[in-house]
Amino acid sequence: MAQQNGKNTGTSTLLRRLFKAPDLERFLEGNSTEMEIPLFHNYITELCRTMGQVPERVIKMASIERTYGHQLFNGTRKPSRDKVIQLAFGFGLSVDEAQKLLKVAQKSLLYPKIKRDAVILYCLNNQKSIIETQSVLETLGLTLIGGEEKNG
Repeated sequence: MAQQNGKNTGTSTLLRRLFKAPDLERFLEGNSTEMEIPLFHNYITELCRTMGQVPERVIKMASIERTYGHQLFNGTRKPSRDKVIQLAFGFGLSVDEAQKLLKVAQKSLLYPKIKRDAVILYCLNNQKSIIETQSVLETLGLTLIGGEEKNG
């Protein structure tokens, strides 16, 4: 959520403003601060700081290759949706925090009507590790996080 006059502006409020706006340019100018999304690498670095974590540990807990993980933290690589999900597990995020991480990365949110996403949401909600989650996905014949798409 963004801030205006020290208060959070909800998505539904912003949507109402957009639909009531007499012209798009004015809406975009007048609401630019509500539409700002932090850079992903800055966000995860700050998340580490506020959670008292170090990138090395988050990367390890996320089961992300070390060099690639550090490239995500220093901003030289942009993450795929699955890498963002892996980081959510690495940080030990709640479902809401994981969805926010996906928003910051500008990736689609986890959607409970999609079987694979439902498994991931369940595992996040029940504080499962990435390894436990991969095991459940494999057992159900679903694409592993960071894995190749399965047909069918």
